[in-house]
Amino acid sequence: MEQAIHNQLARSAKKFGLDIEGGQVRRSSSRFCFGVEHGDYNGMELFGVGTDRFIWLAFKPNASGRVRILSENFPADGVVDFALGESAQPEALKNSWGRFPHGVESILRREGYVLTTGFDAVLYGNIPGGGMSRSASLALNLILTFFVVNQIEVEDGMRIVDLAQMVETDYIGSPCGKLDQIMIYFAKAGMGTYFNPNKGTIDHIPFGGDTDDFRIVSLDTGTKRPGLEKSTYKIRRDECDQMKALLTEKFGYASLAEVNTAEKFAAAAAYIKALAPASVGRLKYLYEAQTRFAETLAAWRSGDIEQVGKNFRADGIGLRDDYRISGPELETMCDIARSVPGVLGERMLGGGDKGASGALIKADTFDALKATVEAAYPICHPAFADEFAIHSCRTVDGITTAPLRVSPAD
Repeated sequence: MEQAIHNQLARSAKKFGLDIEGGQVRRSSSRFCFGVEHGDYNGMELFGVGTDRFIWLAFKPNASGRVRILSENFPADGVVDFALGESAQPEALKNSWGRFPHGVESILRREGYVLTTGFDAVLYGNIPGGGMSRSASLALNLILTFFVVNQIEVEDGMRIVDLAQMVETDYIGSPCGKLDQIMIYFAKAGMGTYFNPNKGTIDHIPFGGDTDDFRIVSLDTGTKRPGLEKSTYKIRRDECDQMKALLTEKFGYASLAEVNTAEKFAAAAAYIKALAPASVGRLKYLYEAQTRFAETLAAWRSGDIEQVGKNFRADGIGLRDDYRISGPELETMCDIARSVPGVLGERMLGGGDKGASGALIKADTFDALKATVEAAYPICHPAFADEFAIHSCRTVDGITTAPLRVSPAD
């Protein structure tokens, strides 16, 4: 597959007059979170893996001082072409994928990085939209590309994560946390990435069993989710920020993560119920997801993938019923998956509303799950009968780079 992608990128470059011959290809992964989904902007510990749906970006420095980049996923947009120092304002690009290269260039300059060398590039991605962090993968890939061609070395991985978040929050206008960027940038094959926000540390936890025994599945509903800034994600985040402000004033909590015992939850929930009753369910989900977190880590370490799946399912029910950030198509996928023997857990993914759900399954279950979804989902949602898809994934390294290699036939 990798060779075919390299050939494909080289053909597109030639067709559109871009020079990437002798360049490099950076591959950035998608991600799958085992906990705590929506915990990143609430100060909570995070755990997840990189998964093998990718963005490939083939690039080579140029001498023009311009960024010239084509996305094979949006061919109608043609080549995005702009001079360094002249990135457009986000309002002019709100309906174009080109807001990402413009945004990366703008944020890097704002943060003091000197960019003097442009590049030609072609990219292609197969990450399902909505749920597996396509935008974070793209932002990270572009940041690293700007750094390489300009010979800028940044050893602090969390600084790169912060920059990728800035692209989305400050330029795109999407109020995301850092979960997606962390889980992609630091991902290692066969391992889970554990982020402790209180210590600012990243630890890689090997799976204690055989990773061939399970699969991670993306259940793409075929629905198109707008950016997080246009979804109920923003509403939920605003409500959590308001809830945190109330609890800070009353109890001195720095984040909702501090509501981490039964006694603290009972007191906080009673206080919130009196002032913002609609937010109590969100506090309940976050508290209960935190109580499961240590068990999930221990299960992963010991190779107990069934317990990981059980907790993943419980998180999904909480996201549906308490946090209330799922959607009908997402829950249909979960209902169908839950009916298949060998499915260990399932829930909506990412920012919510639309996009993809996910499932953790035994390795030999994929064919049965695929057949069941293909039979049932079009009946439930005929409008998306030609749009949905099922992808079986494995854990992978989040970021890899290799020379562009084109086979002689191409």
